[in-house]
Amino acid sequence: MLGDRLKRLRLEKKLTQEELGKKINVTKVSISGYENGNRTPDTETLQKLADFFNVTTDYLLGRTDDPNPPESKDNEELGTLARINQLIKDYGIEQMGFFDIEKWKNLSEDEIREIIQHFEWVAHKAAQKNKSPGKDTGE
Repeated sequence: MLGDRLKRLRLEKKLTQEELGKKINVTKVSISGYENGNRTPDTETLQKLADFFNVTTDYLLGRTDDPNPPESKDNEELGTLARINQLIKDYGIEQMGFFDIEKWKNLSEDEIREIIQHFEWVAHKAAQKNKSPGKDTGE
């Protein structure tokens, strides 16, 4: 079950085993082993895989067929972390190293919306700058 789901998720992202391994700090041989059922990832690696693919560990392990079950009150902190992780990936800043999860995991919905608005504004400004080199639009 894990192997099939992992392979499908990897192929959906058009990644090789080696590329996925680099993203979660394991070898290509390990990814191959997970996919063909000869190896089982440790808990930390399983969580890294789930975070990378934005699915639950239960989904990877075949305990549920829903990769992203609805969040409950008990699961609110995890939902916030998953959303912040997705924003970091969406905006390509996952390697910047300035995100301290302990500080970010308790953000409210309003604070998350503010972060999204800020990221969108930064992306908009960068796009405008790239369209008009040397010109400041004054926005």
